[in-house]
Amino acid sequence: FARLSKHLRLSAASLRLLRAAERILPEDDAVGEEFRALRAGRSGRLHIAIECHACFDWLLPVLEHFRKAWPDIDVDIRPGLSFAALPALAREEVDLVVSSDPEDLDGITFTPLFDYDPVFVAAASHPLAEKPYVEAADFAGQTLITYPVDPARLDVFTELLTPAGIAPRAVRQVELTAVILMLVASNRGVAVLPDWVVRSVRGNPDYAIRPLTRDGVTRRLYAATRTEDLARPYLAHVLRLARSEPVKLLRG
Repeated sequence: FARLSKHLRLSAASLRLLRAAERILPEDDAVGEEFRALRAGRSGRLHIAIECHACFDWLLPVLEHFRKAWPDIDVDIRPGLSFAALPALAREEVDLVVSSDPEDLDGITFTPLFDYDPVFVAAASHPLAEKPYVEAADFAGQTLITYPVDPARLDVFTELLTPAGIAPRAVRQVELTAVILMLVASNRGVAVLPDWVVRSVRGNPDYAIRPLTRDGVTRRLYAATRTEDLARPYLAHVLRLARSEPVKLLRG
C-alpha cells in the first residue's frame, strides 16, 4: 500500500494483484464446479470411434436423444480413428468404439447392442435379382461395391466369400452409402449392406434386396468401452439408447 494524505491507496503492484485475484477466483470457482459435476456424473466426455461406415444412420439419432438428456457432456465422433479404434480406446483417446468384432482385451468391455442382417443389393434388372437369395458363388463374376475398408472387416468377406474361397471379379470402394446405392441402381455393381441402410429403398422398384444364403446371415454390433467407465451414469444411458433406438429405426 502507499499512504497518500490520510488515506491508504493500493500501490501499482497491489492493484495488479487485486485484478489478478478478480480474474482468477471466478475461474477457480468454475473449475471447482466442473470437478463437482464430474464427480456427480453430470459432466464428462464421450468421444466415439466407429469401425462401421454405415453406423452413422442410427448413431446420429441416438446422440441427438443423448444430447438432450446430457447437455454438459462433450460429445464427438472421431472417424479418423476407425482403423485403430481399440488401441485409441485403451489410450483414452476415445471413450466408446462401435464394432462388430469383439476381442478379449484387458480392461475393455464389449456390450452387445443389437443384431442386424447384411443383405445383398442389386439393380432390379440384374440377373441375380431373379434369385430368392444369393450365395458366395454368385459373386464370382460381379463388381462388388464396398466401403473403403479392409476386406477383413467387411461382412460379405468374413461371413461369406472368404470361407468359401470366392473372390468377386472386381471391388470398387466408395465412401458414401448414397453413392453406393446410386451405383447399384445404375447396374455398375452389387453391394452387401446392413439391413438398416436399405430400409430407405425397400419397396423401391429400382432395387432388388435379397438375403445372403438360404438361412440369411445375422451379425451383432457391440459398444467397446473401458471397463472402469461403465459406472458412469451418462455412459450407461448412451448404451441403453444404442440398444433401443436402432431397433425402432429398423421397425420403421
